[in-house]
Amino acid sequence: MENEIHTLLANIWFFIIGLMLFLYVILDGFDLGVGILCLLSKNNKHRAMMMTSLESIWDANETWLVLLGGALFGAFPLVFAIALQTLYIPIMVMLFALIFRGVAFEFRHHNRYTSFWNWGFGISSLVASLAQGIAFGSLIGGLGITEDNLQGNVWGWFTPFSLLVALGVVTGYTLLGATYLMIKTEGAVQRIIIDHSYAAAILEIAILSAVVIWASRISPHFAARWTDKITGSYLDLFLVLAIVAFIMLMRALRKGFELRAFFWSVIISMAAFTAVTIGYYPFMVPASIALTDAASSSKTLIFMLSGIGFLIPVMLIYSGYQYLVFRGKVQMNGRAE
Repeated sequence: MENEIHTLLANIWFFIIGLMLFLYVILDGFDLGVGILCLLSKNNKHRAMMMTSLESIWDANETWLVLLGGALFGAFPLVFAIALQTLYIPIMVMLFALIFRGVAFEFRHHNRYTSFWNWGFGISSLVASLAQGIAFGSLIGGLGITEDNLQGNVWGWFTPFSLLVALGVVTGYTLLGATYLMIKTEGAVQRIIIDHSYAAAILEIAILSAVVIWASRISPHFAARWTDKITGSYLDLFLVLAIVAFIMLMRALRKGFELRAFFWSVIISMAAFTAVTIGYYPFMVPASIALTDAASSSKTLIFMLSGIGFLIPVMLIYSGYQYLVFRGKVQMNGRAE
């Protein structure tokens, strides 16, 4: 009975941490995507409009990363320790990039070298996205560890597969950022953004397909889950959902449906994220550390639920309220309606 309760609690926390990661990918993902798109813009006024669209929301978006780190440390300390050890370099690069990104975002208002800080914001957004993608790709690739060797390799994250996943993350963030900017802009800027959305969507589907095929070849566990009658049907379902979302996204871009375009880009990300999660369940680090083995004690998991279980709805309500308050278009003068 005690083992069953522990397994249930571990699965609940697996879902909670997955939810936090997904919310971070979507909310800070479009945030970082806007920064990446700033690098593609040659017009300073257009770039100012893009950055202005984030002024009231970007701080709150990154809160999910902080909450995710704390929850992972408390619920699955073994995974937290291994991840910090094996992914030390990409995680530190990500953190420094996020710090510089925040500095650049604020300093552009209070410094005469506006162009420098604008470029700094874009480059740091790209670097942070690449670092996150490499870390995620290394994680689903197993971090180079085994049941007999949990030390890993400090350079084990640098693999062709993790680089492909990083490219997919950058493309996915760019797509989210572009469809978000469709909602916030109009006129010539919006037409340019729609062109970027087309390119990002096509690249995202192509890279997603390559990642799925490659993962099934390098991971016997993922290949077995794919051929399993039950889990394989779920994986097929979410891949079909991603394809349907891609088709609907193309239609929304062609018709100029702003909210629908963002919605379908979120569905593509959700389908890809869920498919990967199903493919590697029940492992926290595929395929060497099961979530029940990595989880904290049942008492710790229950105690954390009482705190974070209350905090998540509050953050969701707050996030929804701020998007409601700061809805509307950004004007060419760099101000929001």
